[in-house]
Amino acid sequence: MGSNKGVGLVFLGLVVGFFGVGRAQLSATFYDTTCPNVISIVRNVVQQAAQSDARIGASLIRLHFHDCFVDGCDGSLLLDSTSTIDSEKDAFPNQASARGFPVVDDIKTALESQCSGVVSCADILAIASEVAVVLAGGPEWSVLLGRRDGTTANRAGANSNLPGPRDGLSNITRMFSNQGLDTTDVVALSGAHTFGRAQCQFFNDRLYNFNSTGAQDSSMDSAYVTSLRGSCTNSTDDTTLFDLDPTTADGFDNNYYTNLQSNRGLLQSDQELFSIDGATVPIVQSFASSQSTFFDSFVNSIIKMGNISPLTGTSGEIRSNCRRVNGGQIQK
Repeated sequence: MGSNKGVGLVFLGLVVGFFGVGRAQLSATFYDTTCPNVISIVRNVVQQAAQSDARIGASLIRLHFHDCFVDGCDGSLLLDSTSTIDSEKDAFPNQASARGFPVVDDIKTALESQCSGVVSCADILAIASEVAVVLAGGPEWSVLLGRRDGTTANRAGANSNLPGPRDGLSNITRMFSNQGLDTTDVVALSGAHTFGRAQCQFFNDRLYNFNSTGAQDSSMDSAYVTSLRGSCTNSTDDTTLFDLDPTTADGFDNNYYTNLQSNRGLLQSDQELFSIDGATVPIVQSFASSQSTFFDSFVNSIIKMGNISPLTGTSGEIRSNCRRVNGGQIQK
């Protein structure tokens, strides 16, 4: 893990330089004097949660991703609905699939007991993502901090700005480009699917009726289809879970990319990275052949993603409860 830390620090310097003065308001040392134990506090809560929930790491990094892609990394995804808040949790890409909110609550409670009113909910998601990756065997990096929390949510934005499991490559690339992320970022951040699970309802059509053809998705390995059909028989099944990476389900490694090379990407949006003769194919091949190359690119890309339109300085607030704005109404 020590060598990966060095990699993270190198990319940290590159990213701060790339984003310039405005974005460089975020700093890896932001809480050094106000909440010096912030990383260890988050790590302890995530470690404890992982003992009973192997999926929690993947769920937390997904929250960070879905938060940043809607009006920037401002913790808006964490807000519950009230008479004035139309929660992003109820948007189609999040409904019945975004999870881990109670763990975020536990992290916030632990931080409030040690350094009240200091650490933002948006920063909690960024820190928890790094912790989750490291606990699963992935690279370390110095998380840039200093985000503040937004006071509004944008359900319409969540419905339109978040890639879905059946999206084609051109649509996914467009959504990333809208956030200032390039093709390498698309492939690197998709590598977070090296751990976690997906419900049958999100890929059932690939097994039985792809594009309304009455046949399976021809880009899927036939033996893989047969194994999935053994348990995935209901297109509305939102309880049966399948490993996104059938080889090392809970480890953060580059097997996601070797799976794509074998036509064993579970979601259509995954396999699209390799089944289309385009710019993503050589990147997949590069990551499949070198885990360190993948780790380097992933660190670079997730730091870039965490820099999407953060609120800093006096903008926004530091929520005392991640589910509602300060002084706001309780969930309806």
